[in-house]
Amino acid sequence: MANQVLNVVNFLILFPFIMAIIIFLLKKASPLRSAVIILGGFTIMAAAIYVAVNVLMSGDTSQFVYLEHVEIPTYIVIGGEVFLMCLVCFLSIKYKKYYAILFSLAGTIPVLWMDLTGRAVEGGTHLRIDTMSAIMYLIVGFVGILICIYASGYMKDYHHHHTDVADRSNYFIALMFVFLGAMFGLISSDNLGWIYFFWEITSVCSFLMIGYTRTQEAIDNSFRALWMNLLGGCGFAAGLMYSNMQLGIANLSVLTHTEHSAVLMIPVTLFAFAALTKSAQFPFSRWLLGAMVAPTPSSALLHSATMVKIGVYMLIRLSPVMFNTLTGIMITVIGGFTFFAASLLAITVSDGKKVLAYSTISNLGLITACAGTGTQEGIWAAIMLVMFHAVSKSLLFQTVGDIENCMHSRDVEDMHGLIIKLPRLAFIMIIGICGMFMAPFGMLVSKWAALKSFVDSGSVWLVLFLVFGSGSTLFYWAKWLGKICTVIHQSFELEDITPRSELVSIFPLTTMIIVMCIAFPWMSSTMVQPALNEAFGGFIADVIGMEDMIIMIIMVLMIFAIPFGARFLAIGKNAKMTMSYVAGVNAGDDRHYIDSFGKERALYMSNWYMEDLFGEKKLLRPCIYVATVLVAVMVIVVVGGAI
Repeated sequence: MANQVLNVVNFLILFPFIMAIIIFLLKKASPLRSAVIILGGFTIMAAAIYVAVNVLMSGDTSQFVYLEHVEIPTYIVIGGEVFLMCLVCFLSIKYKKYYAILFSLAGTIPVLWMDLTGRAVEGGTHLRIDTMSAIMYLIVGFVGILICIYASGYMKDYHHHHTDVADRSNYFIALMFVFLGAMFGLISSDNLGWIYFFWEITSVCSFLMIGYTRTQEAIDNSFRALWMNLLGGCGFAAGLMYSNMQLGIANLSVLTHTEHSAVLMIPVTLFAFAALTKSAQFPFSRWLLGAMVAPTPSSALLHSATMVKIGVYMLIRLSPVMFNTLTGIMITVIGGFTFFAASLLAITVSDGKKVLAYSTISNLGLITACAGTGTQEGIWAAIMLVMFHAVSKSLLFQTVGDIENCMHSRDVEDMHGLIIKLPRLAFIMIIGICGMFMAPFGMLVSKWAALKSFVDSGSVWLVLFLVFGSGSTLFYWAKWLGKICTVIHQSFELEDITPRSELVSIFPLTTMIIVMCIAFPWMSSTMVQPALNEAFGGFIADVIGMEDMIIMIIMVLMIFAIPFGARFLAIGKNAKMTMSYVAGVNAGDDRHYIDSFGKERALYMSNWYMEDLFGEKKLLRPCIYVATVLVAVMVIVVVGGAI
């Protein structure tokens, strides 16, 4: 069985790269290219599910944890690193962004020197397939592939609406499959050198996708993403070299199971720093905000299933060794601060994709804070948040993209009465939004466990961050939900032009949110709890007890009991339509009102965005400064103190 799983894992890593080559050669959008994407994508999905099911249902993951005798030839890894470095240097010179060259050289050349001079630790090259890897296979294989299938239809329509952008959709979709291949390689690897190689592939791929349109804004934002992620890559490279040359450790699992010491925390801190850049925590959040200039599939991929999940995946792996350490405390504070600050900023914007971007940064902050605690409850909450966030946020980005195609706007204010204008997309978006903040959906359940871990940590600041951050989250999601559901006389149905190829992705994600809402107790016992057992060694008591399960089951039943109860009790049977109250003077048609000067004005309701209180211009820069100080203190104190 282990050999079969090993063969399928090798397939998962290599086949997406082959798919990328095939798609790149099929330059024009055609039924053949769509068929290749769908068939190849579902093949990858099936392989990922096969591996995950075998690992999760085995009852004993020891046969899968370390799959030995798997070795990528050194010259392939070295050649790949050199190619990525040369590509970055070439594009940096082409667009006169020379600073990116320095970050690329600083990260790659020392690692090449270590490999070529034989200073790297030998004999530690193998794959690590455990419960955490299996969870990530499901996220990348299911959500990531559905986004790629969605992209096959979306990119065709994208160039109909953006005729000024050269059609390079084959190149764009090929990059998405390269991304998935790198993700499978990263989550399968235990060797730090392999992880670094796949880590850099994702950095370069995100840079290329963000700059797809080649506008000046896209180029600027893509290079911002590049230098921030390459900076994190430099931190990862430094941790890799220190682990190999000073500690004699070449594998992540060995590092996280080594006895605590000040010296050990040097590479752990450097890896955590790299994870902060990848997961777009303050002060590195601006690269993720800038990623919105790319087509919607890029946003969905970067914000949900791949890019940002790499960072929090790394932090979850490091979490047990960060328990009760300065690094863990600082990571938790940075994550909690990001969660609260980003949720405030989300209140102040009306661009739908920007709200989703700030929401992503905020939720990643919460996951980061949970991982930093190093507690069982914290890791439980982090893993559950990763799963629910991946599905919900992917669905929301795709739905916003389709709404934009239908309405030619993605502004929340323009979605007034969307339940009438585009009922199918509105219903799907309502499910996605509910999945992000309402009971009994998993995001709220996970925050429950996060609150317990923060209370157990004894940090008042973390509890305050969670409480007020959750309140802010409720505020911006409720505003959006209210806009969609509000029915006014001006609402009229629009043509839903969403192609079937995109619905192939949207409908399964919608179904998955509902299924996960009901199945999360099973997910906890079958997926998350075994991951905790492996992370901490030995059997760990259930984080969610039977009392909690009963409460959550009641929540599920209430979702259905309230509307059905209202129907059978005939609530609203004698209700009547009333005119909107606007200073007491309605013009009579419920579309206009009489102002204080006796003039008739159009009736329009708008949300309050509080920009004058804590808008981006007032809050974003100070948050970046504060977070920069926190990150600098963490690195300087831990690394400098140990040296």
